[in-house]
Amino acid sequence: MTELVYLLLTAVLTGVLWIPVVIGYVKTRGPLTPERYRIAPSDPLPPWVNRANRAHQNAVENFGPFAAVVLAGQALGLHTGITVACAATYFYARLAHAVVHVSGFGQFMARTLLFTVGWLAFIVYAVVVLQRAISS
Repeated sequence: MTELVYLLLTAVLTGVLWIPVVIGYVKTRGPLTPERYRIAPSDPLPPWVNRANRAHQNAVENFGPFAAVVLAGQALGLHTGITVACAATYFYARLAHAVVHVSGFGQFMARTLLFTVGWLAFIVYAVVVLQRAISS
């Protein structure tokens, strides 16, 4: 059950990461007009808006595999300290990754480090689920 809560939190995070992008677009380019609706504007955006967009895209790209592993684990009745720790680690790493990505903080390769922490949590979770699936 705890793993599903972290999956839900990850879904909410992924679902709201587009909001800074839209705010940046409107602040930079103004409200959407009929002309700009037909032809996408191409004037440059501030770097933070581009970073926010990439953070959102990255979250969307990584959500599906994480969700599949969590749901497969739930279907197999798998709930261990490891699965809870992996789900929590994944969520908090993704949250920190988004904040670091949008902020542009570049020290210590923080964005890459946080992505890797989340990815490792996903891999460990997936291996545990695969082991259960194979042994069932």
